[in-house]
Amino acid sequence: MGIALLSPGLVVAQEAATLSADDRAQMQQLLQELSALKQSYAQEVRRLRELDMQIQALQARVGGVALAGTTQAPPVASAPPTPAPAQAPAAAPAVPRADEGYAGTAEDAQRAQDAESRSVADVKQQNTALFNRRLTIENGISYNRYDRKQVTLNGFLALDAIFLGNIAIENVESDTLNYNLAARWGVSPRLSLNLDVPYIARKTVYQKGGAGGAAAAIAQEETDGAGLGDISASANWKLFGERGAWPETVLNVGVTAPTGREPYGIPWRVLERDEDEFIRFAVPEEQPTGNGVWQATVGLSAVKTTDPAILFGNVGYVRSFARDFDDLDNNPLTVNPGRVALGDAFYFGAGVAFAFNERTSLSISFSDRLNARARTRYEGGDWIKLIGSDANAATLSLGVTHAMTPSATFVGVLGIGLTPDAPDFNLSVKVPYAL
Repeated sequence: MGIALLSPGLVVAQEAATLSADDRAQMQQLLQELSALKQSYAQEVRRLRELDMQIQALQARVGGVALAGTTQAPPVASAPPTPAPAQAPAAAPAVPRADEGYAGTAEDAQRAQDAESRSVADVKQQNTALFNRRLTIENGISYNRYDRKQVTLNGFLALDAIFLGNIAIENVESDTLNYNLAARWGVSPRLSLNLDVPYIARKTVYQKGGAGGAAAAIAQEETDGAGLGDISASANWKLFGERGAWPETVLNVGVTAPTGREPYGIPWRVLERDEDEFIRFAVPEEQPTGNGVWQATVGLSAVKTTDPAILFGNVGYVRSFARDFDDLDNNPLTVNPGRVALGDAFYFGAGVAFAFNERTSLSISFSDRLNARARTRYEGGDWIKLIGSDANAATLSLGVTHAMTPSATFVGVLGIGLTPDAPDFNLSVKVPYAL
């Protein structure tokens, strides 16, 4: 009787154990299937993002119109269930996250795509060219501060401690404001044309110590000048697109016309002469706004995207052509015509940019420009190299790029001079607007 009463409970316990094991096996199978589906979904979203970017590029090449709207992910077929051991413990599936390179939702994928494409486009616009934009108008303004002091000793040292002679301190402080109006025209997917028209305003303060032979006396004079600068036209030709480890490489060629006020032939104002009528202190009547010679430029620029960074660099050569001028002398009482050949220049630079968020990126870069020594030749004379006319101007730049609207971008750059030939600092602001 007791056995009969206990047998129904034993049966119920056995059925409960059986149902629990079946439930655990089914739950384990569903969890594995869910994990496989999530992984497959993340891979499909990434693939959709790549295809969408390729379609936008193709549409821009054909009609110049970017693809609008948000791409929705199609349904993904369920993966076949994988049998699991009956007693295996249930483990939580790994959920892909957007910050690990995967998109959890279609909205995350779209935001990542927009941030990547806009950040890359802004960096390319400043360092190479944007060939998929038909016309871009760029307004830019920059300020340069230059301050250079030089001490001149004319005498000798007596008893290794006492200097006998004249001590002259020369100081030149220059402030330059440059407004640049530029037009960028994407002729084809591989060719872009550019035109830059600058307007320059410059003020320079000259100071000279030792006026009248007294070291404590300082003479000062200020001159300024404003007008059209040297207009330049250039073209960008895409040699290679970004593919694998190879960066997007662009060939840049340009020419600069001497449309600004050249520094030669400007009347000089004499402020001090010595006993032999030798000019000790003289300043130009006005400041020049151009170099006065034709120049040709050829260079290469490259951009490589390595998520989340964007690497860029450039290298180039500037050739200056000799030109004749009516007067090369700063003496207002004489006129000496001649020919000027500015030294050729070699420049290079590199930097990296990071996408701070969907609309803002930060960059840091280094650039250097090496100028060879200039030469002059007076009429009927030989070529003479100008001592001190060579230069090495190195600059460290910190920049920020912010997409204000789908068509307008704000670009701010602070440059810090690293060598005496470079400006003390440079602050520039540009606003490219795509039409």
